[in-house]
Amino acid sequence: MSTPASSASAAPSASVWSLFSPAHLAASLMLAGGISLYAIETYVTATVMPSVVRDIGGLPLFAWVTTLYVACSVLGSIFIAIRPRGMSLNRTYVIGAFLFLAGSLICALAPTMETVLIGRAVQGFGAGTLSTLGYAFIRYAYPEPLWGKASTLYAAIWGISTFIGPTIGGFFAHDSAWRYAFAIIIPFALAMGTLAPWLLPEGADDRTETKAPVRQMVLLIASVLMVSFAGTTENVSLRVWLVVAAVATIAVMVAIEWNAPVRLLPRGGVNLKNPISRVYIAMFMLLATLLCDIYIPYFLQVLHHVTPLISGYLVALIALGWTIGAFFSANLKGRTMRLAITCGAALEAVTTGLLIFTMARDNPDSDLTLLIANTVLLFGMGFGVGLGWAHLVTYVLKLAGEDEKDKASAGITTMQSLGSAFGAAMAGVTVNSTGLIAPGGVAGNISAGTWLFALFTLPAVVALVASISLRGTATDTAS
Repeated sequence: MSTPASSASAAPSASVWSLFSPAHLAASLMLAGGISLYAIETYVTATVMPSVVRDIGGLPLFAWVTTLYVACSVLGSIFIAIRPRGMSLNRTYVIGAFLFLAGSLICALAPTMETVLIGRAVQGFGAGTLSTLGYAFIRYAYPEPLWGKASTLYAAIWGISTFIGPTIGGFFAHDSAWRYAFAIIIPFALAMGTLAPWLLPEGADDRTETKAPVRQMVLLIASVLMVSFAGTTENVSLRVWLVVAAVATIAVMVAIEWNAPVRLLPRGGVNLKNPISRVYIAMFMLLATLLCDIYIPYFLQVLHHVTPLISGYLVALIALGWTIGAFFSANLKGRTMRLAITCGAALEAVTTGLLIFTMARDNPDSDLTLLIANTVLLFGMGFGVGLGWAHLVTYVLKLAGEDEKDKASAGITTMQSLGSAFGAAMAGVTVNSTGLIAPGGVAGNISAGTWLFALFTLPAVVALVASISLRGTATDTAS
């Protein structure tokens, strides 16, 4: 089981449900489980953190709970590409699962916020490893006709986790019960780590390069830390300078990566002439655009006067749209794959831009027409990303060289983390610089919302251009 499954073992018309056939069920449960642990825990922690602070203190360290998790998840994803020579992927899965378990246990028993941060760092490394392995294992666990279907399943998991995570977190978000929100994950991580060597293919080591690109790694993590902190600091001037410094750091990393003998990304990953670089750009930009949603609940409550519960359900439509979009396009291939990515990016750009006219306006009477329009647009934002995300993953796996597919898989998780971190930071910089705090109120929210949705349309447009440029690649023309 150390070589990719033969494509002959699956019919071209195979559906997503083929992933749960007897031949693939065990691998699907394990790989989907690893990604779901990452996704669900992200939302669980966000929900219980106010309870953690009330119980053990540490409010000044609040922001670092997420920052360290994101930074260490990037390191965990990179670990897949630079793991020791000869270490099979299923053994690497065991390491990721038990690190996630250890981090969860540390958080569950933590007496202080400093201990929680240690636990989150360990947990993040394990989560990044498991998430990346979901993509790295695709070529070993499934025949090629199912690669896109597996990517669709993983995309759907993120959408579903948006519902499950806050629900679990809310159940434990009182007094000291927050500890159970971390503890409840431990048995699942234990079972997955124990069963991995038997239920997953070996995933033999076929890399030609295992050295660590230390300079690029340091610069990448520094940029993630800076931009993550920028998204949480209340000092607007500091926030702007942190974002500028983070962008400059990424630029330096790209310059080093261009001619480095030891690379962080697969060959051509930073060369715009190579299609794989444009796929990564599309991933980054699609995720960055979607992060404008972190302020949408606030706009809904202040400008449209809906309850917090209703605003939460409305924003959850983005995740629902992503899930439905992923299943809607699951059976596309060849040229229609690129068309799905292009249409999805265009849809995300249009729906984000239209929120200027429906979301960023005063609606004191909660006019139903505006609320329905917002509902449709929020669903459309997620649907656009879901429409093309699985196919972007397939592009990466097919465009990368045989000896760099682990590195390419790590790049997927890295782009997800970077897009989310930069998107959240830029959203914070934008709204706090355009009226959310001063003057605040209805006028300030309208101004902030207008600027937010206008500026966040741009990365979706960049993703659209990047997807159009994929026309004519070998993957695009494949049947």
